[in-house]
Amino acid sequence: MKTFLDDNFLLNNKIAEMLYHKYAKVMPIIDYHSHLSSREIAENKKYKNITEAWLSKDHYKWRVMRINGIEEKYITGNASDKEKFLKWAKTIPSCLGNSLHHWTHLELQRFFGIEALLSSQTAEEIWLKCNDMLKSNEFSTKSLIERFNIKVLCTTDDPVDSLEYHNNITKDINFGVKILPTFRPDNFINIDNNKFINCIENLSKVAGLTINSFEDLKEALIQRINFFNNIGCRISDHSLENLVYLDCTDAEVSKILKKALAGYRLTDTEVIKYKTKILLFLGKEYAYRNWVMQLHIGTIRNINKKMLKLLGPDTGFDSIGNQVFAESLAKTLDTLDQKNELPKTILYCLNPTDNYVIGSIIGCFSGEGIYGKIQLGPAWWFTDHKDGILKQIKVLTNLGLLETFVGMVSDSRSFFSFTRHEYFRRILCNFIGTLVETGEAPNDINLLGTIIQNLCFYNAKNYFGML
Repeated sequence: MKTFLDDNFLLNNKIAEMLYHKYAKVMPIIDYHSHLSSREIAENKKYKNITEAWLSKDHYKWRVMRINGIEEKYITGNASDKEKFLKWAKTIPSCLGNSLHHWTHLELQRFFGIEALLSSQTAEEIWLKCNDMLKSNEFSTKSLIERFNIKVLCTTDDPVDSLEYHNNITKDINFGVKILPTFRPDNFINIDNNKFINCIENLSKVAGLTINSFEDLKEALIQRINFFNNIGCRISDHSLENLVYLDCTDAEVSKILKKALAGYRLTDTEVIKYKTKILLFLGKEYAYRNWVMQLHIGTIRNINKKMLKLLGPDTGFDSIGNQVFAESLAKTLDTLDQKNELPKTILYCLNPTDNYVIGSIIGCFSGEGIYGKIQLGPAWWFTDHKDGILKQIKVLTNLGLLETFVGMVSDSRSFFSFTRHEYFRRILCNFIGTLVETGEAPNDINLLGTIIQNLCFYNAKNYFGML
């Protein structure tokens, strides 16, 4: 029987152990998709207690606490930070088998050196020890990033953002990690959102031009893309929920935009035509600058309208969707490709049953001379657990080339979530080690070690071009 969370956690054979400890463990990290705060990095924030560091933004934890019957006041409400931590400590033993159980104890070990399991019985001792250690400069945001050997970390940013904190970070000559913005234009794609007009007005102010037509909007967005590009941005990100496609002309889409800006309700067809046209425009601009386009597909947002009204979005009330998007995705990629305007693209789908769909589409749009141009994104959100990660790896292996994969992301709002890279690397090494053990892959450690190093770091380094 193995010991819980020992040095060979998730490594079930000698080849896996060697691959992880000799090759994967030592590799730097490019965390190309996160929701970390550039302000907290620029200000080198230190957290007042473990609740602020762990629970204040983590809707993963909030969801399981609710499932465990914890009252909302102990989750997002006005209970004290200690009371909230104690409720999390009460919940964590019930997370047995859930990735949160693994992540929580990995973080306690890696950051705080705490081997004890979190529970109601150990909560007081762990609360005091963590809070005492958090006073140290070793637990400032910059120190946490450096401790995990991060070379590049990408935040997620609205096109109207001033990026002032990114500029401030670059002025710190003692901090050697690249913190780069990601261009996230969802507010200007979702024309059916009731905040769309306000978002256009904000973009108009920042760009210094009046937006009355589709040409005006394109000009404003190009201005912001160039602004982001000058700061070092090389990645865009889109949360599409469902990907749609309908051909239309610039003249049509300009009429649709004017109708929306005048406050009129759009038909479903008009919404789809607009979303199609603006995504194609953005894809072209990304390709021109050699940016990477990320498309996140397959969510249902804000299901619980009562809680949305009470707490707002991104509070743990989204789910996996089962939308039909394959034909629209294929048409989007094909339209861009026909004009040589298809950028390097990472495709994520929250519904794991669609991974084979995406994996098969990817193989239709290889880029001549570009290694792994179109990527099946890493397991994401509801699927970044052991089973989800392994299934994503297997789909990529079965339908494409695992060796071209650009690796894992933290996709988190917590600076303690970098252990997810370790979690992924252990699962990856065990997968390859098992292939060797079963005679499905050659026992060539040099070959396998090189593949592991590429998957952990070098593929991302070469793909994104940010180092």
